[in-house]
Amino acid sequence: MTAPLTPPHQPDRPSSSSGPPASYASAWTDDAHLAKQAELRRDLRDSAVVLAAVTVLGVALGLLWLWLAPRVPLISDGDAVFLENTEGEEAIAADGTFVLLAVGLGALSAAGAFLFRRRGGIALVIALAVGGLLASLLGWGMGVWLGPSQDVAEHARQVGEGVTFDAYLQLRAKGALLAWPLAAMAVHLGLTALFAPRDPEPVHDPYDAAPAWPPRAP
Repeated sequence: MTAPLTPPHQPDRPSSSSGPPASYASAWTDDAHLAKQAELRRDLRDSAVVLAAVTVLGVALGLLWLWLAPRVPLISDGDAVFLENTEGEEAIAADGTFVLLAVGLGALSAAGAFLFRRRGGIALVIALAVGGLLASLLGWGMGVWLGPSQDVAEHARQVGEGVTFDAYLQLRAKGALLAWPLAAMAVHLGLTALFAPRDPEPVHDPYDAAPAWPPRAP
């Protein structure tokens, strides 16, 4: 008499040794992907707002520079135009005024961007830097455009011989254009490091710590 060849009934085993069911894993992956896309769109939208707002502030830079920068006095003898004060430092002071104003407005724009969105991010920092550079260019152009005429010879003929007049406003040190973006990035980095909310601790998936099923034989 022989034993039956049919093995005893065994319970069904899961197809995978560990981890959540495939349907749950797929849903979680889709939700995470949608959340990342929404966060990216929000970052790009906020960065575009910051870029536009900072660029518009360049109008304030141009007006303040035109108002506060010292003038370089010129005088004409009828044939040529000369500096009235050859030892004057008005030209250097005009560049220094531009730098100080740009640094102040850069710090102000960084504080405003941080209050608008209390967190960091590469897109926001790039928007601050590019917006600061565009604002500096706009302020420089406005100061020159609204200031005294750039045609010095014609201006001298209009005022007459021996009459002092102001030279047109100019920025000799072009590196001053970087004062705004550098100040904005530095201030925003400091505010983010001091006051921005910290990232939450990573949450571990309980399925990762679940023992394998079925148990492996020793």
